[in-house]
Amino acid sequence: MPTGMAATGPHVLRKINAAAVLGALRDADDQTARVSDLVLATGLSRPAVTRALATLGDARVVESLATTSAQVGRPAVRVRFRAELGHVAGVDVGSHRVQVTITDLAGTVCAARRKVPPPNVSGIRLVELVLVALSDAAADAGIDPAELWAVGVGTPGIVNHQRGEVVLAPSMPDWKGVPLVDELRAWLGCPVLIDNDVNLAVVAERWRGEASDNLLFVHWGERIGSGIVIDGKPYRGASSAAGELGFIDLATPIDEEPPQLGDGLGAFERLVAAGAIHAMAMDRCDDGLRERLADGDLAPLFEEAAAGSAAAMSVVDTIAARFARGLATQILILDPQRVIVGGGVSRAGDTLIDAVRAHLRRLLLVPVDLRASTLRENGVVLGAIRMALDAAEERLSALL
Repeated sequence: MPTGMAATGPHVLRKINAAAVLGALRDADDQTARVSDLVLATGLSRPAVTRALATLGDARVVESLATTSAQVGRPAVRVRFRAELGHVAGVDVGSHRVQVTITDLAGTVCAARRKVPPPNVSGIRLVELVLVALSDAAADAGIDPAELWAVGVGTPGIVNHQRGEVVLAPSMPDWKGVPLVDELRAWLGCPVLIDNDVNLAVVAERWRGEASDNLLFVHWGERIGSGIVIDGKPYRGASSAAGELGFIDLATPIDEEPPQLGDGLGAFERLVAAGAIHAMAMDRCDDGLRERLADGDLAPLFEEAAAGSAAAMSVVDTIAARFARGLATQILILDPQRVIVGGGVSRAGDTLIDAVRAHLRRLLLVPVDLRASTLRENGVVLGAIRMALDAAEERLSALL
């Protein structure tokens, strides 16, 4: 074959048609469709669709569904994508939790497990917890872990997702270079991919949340970071370090030397992250609310603010004003169509988000669509699942 000439022939055409029909079927409601629906969706002739379905059926990728129609004449043939043919896993790993979710090839959840790491957990212990959680979730799903088609992992820190390693994790100094991906690949024998947790939360928002081609997602919890989508494409930066909002310094006077931060927290995180909110509430609120906040849960603070407590409202307004100042720096540079706020603090809902909106109006040149994430704490693991499903496509294509 001359150099540069594409492969041709009936077998190539059959594979192309089969892929087109499979794509249309997976895009259909409940991933089921009639042959006539697939003809319309693909633009192929009915015989071509029928041949493609035969190919897919031989590969066990689709199956025909029984019909109960009482109509006269030949009943319409309906087919279904066999999503249970394979499974993938999404992993959200950090110093405060390890979450594993297993889905079928349609992204339908089959099982989920969550582990709470001990304080000051080591990197090696975190790897062990991931392996245990993954093994337990696989058992709940009724599969052997070695049957997984792909695994996606979300982690804090700066990640070289091509090499599969964490190159910097300020909040988890023992996590840099830990061979989690190598351990999983050796154990499972399937593709294992890793990316920054906030980058994966953006993927999840575009998949299951508030899709936008120009999107800024801000994770607001114990740490603060952002994921960026520009013209439909994730933006990571030259060193995969774009979006580290938590390290913006709004507190140090402009002519003074910034302080050295030895605990891994960024300057902005010291102002508005969950720990800072908790400390301010304990300082400003009365004994009754302080007692309710003793375990670190911020929900009582926002409940009191929504009920009209002056002290709680003061905390919320101060935090919202500070957060708006930092967020405005990114919005003014990126001009996103939409800003989604996720993470644990976002669970405060309108009580906090409305206050942030009010302060942002005075800082921006153009209004922005600011919303709380509807995915809550599941954003990272959903993004990891989407990454794993994309990796599983190669194996699915090989079956055709």
